[in-house]
Amino acid sequence: MRVLVVEDEPLLADAIAEWLRDEVHAVDVAYDGAAALERAGVNDYDVVVLDRDLPAVHGDEVCRELVGAGSAARVLMLTAAAEVTDRVTGLSLGADDYLTKPFAFPELAARVQALGRRSRPAAPPVLRRAGITLDPARREVFRDSRYVPLSRKEFAVLAELLRADGAVVSSEQLLEKAWDEHTDPFTGAVRLAVLKLRRKLGAPQVVETVTGVGYRIP
Repeated sequence: MRVLVVEDEPLLADAIAEWLRDEVHAVDVAYDGAAALERAGVNDYDVVVLDRDLPAVHGDEVCRELVGAGSAARVLMLTAAAEVTDRVTGLSLGADDYLTKPFAFPELAARVQALGRRSRPAAPPVLRRAGITLDPARREVFRDSRYVPLSRKEFAVLAELLRADGAVVSSEQLLEKAWDEHTDPFTGAVRLAVLKLRRKLGAPQVVETVTGVGYRIP
């Protein structure tokens, strides 16, 4: 998934981002509300982890603008305020979930995962196609019952191809979901990841190249 973390405490923001990257998500970070709105206007996010008390533009206003713009991103609001009225206010603005500080990183990751499932069409818990089985929860891949060790990027690319259910996925779409905003769109990262993925999955090849369009698993 593509996740935007909006938090004005850099150490906490970067820690959240690294934890979510370890969960095989592509994560961008913004340290204030204005930067968050700018990134959300350029990128399509599945989930926005949004601190409520932000400089420049308050988190409430960021949430209000995301909802008003029709963003498909699900919003997980973070705050140090634990009062019921604060949670009600955040949810009434359009936030999809609410988590008070301090929080446990595993719980935050689980909530992000749950919101991500709601931001896209439902997919089976375990993805299967062309003899490949991918289990997102266990982060395991098997090809004809043979375990296939994959890097985080290779796993993310394969998951997107399987979720497409036979449709073609463009390199731009793969960059959007598996890499963050700092990746050069003209890089050969996708081509290299697909090359390594094919090598690890073995013969016969199942990842097809559709010239000028992208990749698919038919």
